[in-house]
Amino acid sequence: MPWKLSTEFTFDSAHVIEGYDGPCGRLHGHTYRVRMELESQRLRPSAHVRRDIMVADFKSLKWAKKDVEQGGLDHMFLNEHPDLGGDTTAEVMAAFLHRETMRRIRDTLDAGDSGDDLRLRVFLWETPESCCEYWE
Repeated sequence: MPWKLSTEFTFDSAHVIEGYDGPCGRLHGHTYRVRMELESQRLRPSAHVRRDIMVADFKSLKWAKKDVEQGGLDHMFLNEHPDLGGDTTAEVMAAFLHRETMRRIRDTLDAGDSGDDLRLRVFLWETPESCCEYWE
């Protein structure tokens, strides 16, 4: 792929791993660190510039860092998020971040642009030492 965007951000949230026999089965929080890498064969316009000069707007990759009241995940009790179904492992969260980010990016594409050349890779750290990677 000719272009790859990379960005990192953090957000703070709490969760419980339902049915987990151990400390993760109790309410606890994390400062999640996320790295998004988006590859594309071509450049496109964005919501903020209508010329073909971007893979995507960096803002579209950082939506999750917004406060929960602004549509993000920051300071949310993740078990209550309707799209997670109560499961909040790093694996489930990374897949959700991937799915939701791609949905948001595709919603900004021009008519006739399927975005088939876009490839997103999501890295999610629950702790400084523990990371999950998800891609399709």
